[in-house]
Parts: sequence; structure tokens; C-alpha cells
Amino acid sequence: MTVYGNFPGSRPRRLRTTPTMRRMVAETRLDEANLILPAFVREGVDAPVAISAMPGVQQHTLDTLRKAAVDAASAGVSGIMLFGVPEDEKKDGRGTAGTDPDGILQVALRAVREEVGDDLVIMSDLCLDEYTDHGHCGVLTEDGRVDNDVTLERYAEMAQVQADAGAHVVGPSGMMDGQVGVIRDALDQTGHEDVSILAYTVKYSSAFYGPFREAVGSSLRGDRKTYQQDPANSRESMRELALDLEEGADMVMVKPAGPYLDVLAKVAESVDVPVAAYQISGEYSMIEAAAEKGWIDRDAAIMESLTGIRRAGAQMILTYWATEVAQRLARR
Repeated sequence: MTVYGNFPGSRPRRLRTTPTMRRMVAETRLDEANLILPAFVREGVDAPVAISAMPGVQQHTLDTLRKAAVDAASAGVSGIMLFGVPEDEKKDGRGTAGTDPDGILQVALRAVREEVGDDLVIMSDLCLDEYTDHGHCGVLTEDGRVDNDVTLERYAEMAQVQADAGAHVVGPSGMMDGQVGVIRDALDQTGHEDVSILAYTVKYSSAFYGPFREAVGSSLRGDRKTYQQDPANSRESMRELALDLEEGADMVMVKPAGPYLDVLAKVAESVDVPVAAYQISGEYSMIEAAAEKGWIDRDAAIMESLTGIRRAGAQMILTYWATEVAQRLARR
């Protein structure tokens, strides 16, 4: 063997020699506190309903939702984001089940708050799409367009009933212009100044939402490209970010997470508020499907995907693996 002086003088591999060494010098750490569990609760069922496109995820009954919340809190998960799935006959053009104090999401919020109190940060999806018979995130005009300003009035009502039901945080996900400001005013004017807003600041019109449509029993006809962001755009995200912060967002989110790590990193570098990212249904289902085929190591792929999101700058990650991963992290 020919030796070239002290070449190579720099050997980065020295810091990769053992698992303990790699853990010691790791630049990014994933912790239970970083995790938020999205959960679906379905009206009118007496047993959980499996979601075929999301193996291992289900539409909960109120009882199984309570248990899922307790399990998440016990594992060290920080939050739970609730989505309501109403009975089909309760859907209408204005999504009135979404603002009914006795609607499924409000009932679920009260149940979870009663079960876990402040041990979990209880978050609620603030959007009309689960409750409209057309599946869009807002009220439609006569010619089928989503009416931004009329929809904002509905969001203000939703914010109030969700806060009344016990939400610590509301998550407006409809991507209406001005939604954060209207919701902040509605909360403040009804005595809910302490309820936070997690703004869906960057929400792309993504092909990866497919399995979620089954999860919420979506009635969508058409697409949401006129209000969700174009995947081709990045600068637009920064404009949305500036507007949400100006309107009073307490936290901001990028959705989806994995395909938009570049955008997530830009957002994280630009703000001094907490940043979240949503590892959405399609991201989840791809890993589960590939693992079921034996093509990838499931557990390693889960941890790698979450670490990548964390490395890009997310302090909070919404993931359907939240409780499982938190339990795994606690065993380290």
C-alpha cells in the first residue's frame, strides 16, 4: 500500500464509528415533544372503521378516540389534531354540521378535553370540507366558485364553537385569503383570547392527499387548485407567511412535509414563531405500502422521514405514527 504522507488528513468517518458516537454528535434530535397525532372521529358508528388506504389508521368512535388521546399523552406526544367525519345526510352546501355545537367535531373536542385535560394540546381542524355536500373548503357561489369572504364568516363561527368545545388551538386549513385575521378577531371578541391559531400557511394542492379523502369521507367534486397553492411556486409561500403573521398567527405550518422540505426550510429560517409540518396521508401510505411489500425497512424509513422533516426546521410534526414513534423514542 502506498502511503501519501498523512493523506487523507481529515477523516469525517471517525465520528461515525459507533452508535454511541453517532448519537453524541447528531445535529438533529427527534423528541416525543415534537410530535402531534392527527385523529379522525366518525359520527354514527359503534366500532372503529379501518381506512383501507391508510393501514393502521382508523376512523374512531368517541370511546376509541378517548383511548387514543390517553395513549398519545402517556407516550409523551404533545398534541392531537381532530378531524370530524359527520353522517352523510348532515352535509349541506354551507357545512352547517361544522358550526353545530353538537356536531361530531365539537362533541369529540369536549370528550377529549374531559379525558386528558391539558395533558395534550387539543387542536381542531377548522375547515368546511368535511361538512359540505360538495366537498370544498368553503361556501360556493351560484356558478360553483368558492366564495372567499362568505366562507370567512363561516370560519369565524367555527372558531367560536370549537373554542367553546375546548380546543386549545384551531387550525384553519381552508386557504382562504384573510382567514387568520378573521378567526383571530372572532376568538378575541368571544372571550377566547388564549386560544392559539396554527395557520396552515403553506398548503399545496397535492396528489398526496388521496388517502385522506377516504379518511374524512370527502364528497369533493373537482379540485382545490383555485385556493390551495401551486406546487410549482415557492416565493408565493413567503407572501402567505407574511400575511398570516401580520394577521396574528401564533404558529405556522407547511403541508405536505416531505415533498416540500425546501419550502419548510425557508419558512423556518424566516420566522420567530413555532413552525409545524404535516406528514400527510400519502406520505404515510407510501411507506406502509412499500414496507408491506418488503421493499423497505418500515421502522427505519419512518424515523428517517421524520428526522428529515425535523432537520429542515419543523419544531412540530403532525404524523399518523406519532404515538408509535413516541413510544419508540422513550425506549432509547
